[in-house]
Amino acid sequence: MEKTRAHVFISGRVHGVFFRAYTRDAAKRAGVAGWVRNISDGRVEAVLEGDGESVRRVIEWCHQGSPLSRVDSVEVIDEAYTGEFTSFAITH
Repeated sequence: MEKTRAHVFISGRVHGVFFRAYTRDAAKRAGVAGWVRNISDGRVEAVLEGDGESVRRVIEWCHQGSPLSRVDSVEVIDEAYTGEFTSFAITH
């Protein structure tokens, strides 16, 4: 399968609602590697690497978000796959 990488920025009520933990869980279920973090402007940022279908599933999940979140927009930037990650983590 073709490997892909997406750099994702999620806007809305995404801080303080366990968005990062739910993203990590969604990525692990899909077999996607990378990381997720809160950024100071109120968005959540994530880098997702894996097979194309799995990465798309996690991006679709980001549009819905965690139970307490409200997602207003999801910006996806396609990047070159690097294979630098072996797991998925919450970073700071």
